[in-house]
Amino acid sequence: MAQVKNGATAVAEAETAAATAEETLASDDLESVDADQIDDLFKDLKTLLSTVEKLQKARQDVGDIKPLILRLLDGELLSGDELEELRGGIGGLSKILKLYNDYQSALERAQPARTILDQLLKS
Repeated sequence: MAQVKNGATAVAEAETAAATAEETLASDDLESVDADQIDDLFKDLKTLLSTVEKLQKARQDVGDIKPLILRLLDGELLSGDELEELRGGIGGLSKILKLYNDYQSALERAQPARTILDQLLKS
């Protein structure tokens, strides 16, 4: 099963990655960033965007099954349509967990782009 980090841990790791990138790229070092590094940074940003889109779509596809899960856990009987919706939603939850893990990885990889973009936009 994919391990999902809580939001605070992910944010702390992202901030650490950004701080490391910022230390690595001082303003006078911006010229030393080569085209391959910039291409990689934009590739990481595109990957992040794609991952966010997939995660949002998966959330929409699952819908709001929480009330159905709570009713099921409370021992209530569900109609056939509700059971089908729940069956599909529970299958989608595992997809959401995988996509969330992918999102956290993409977010961490894209953090150095923040520093370079900040430096470029200050120029």
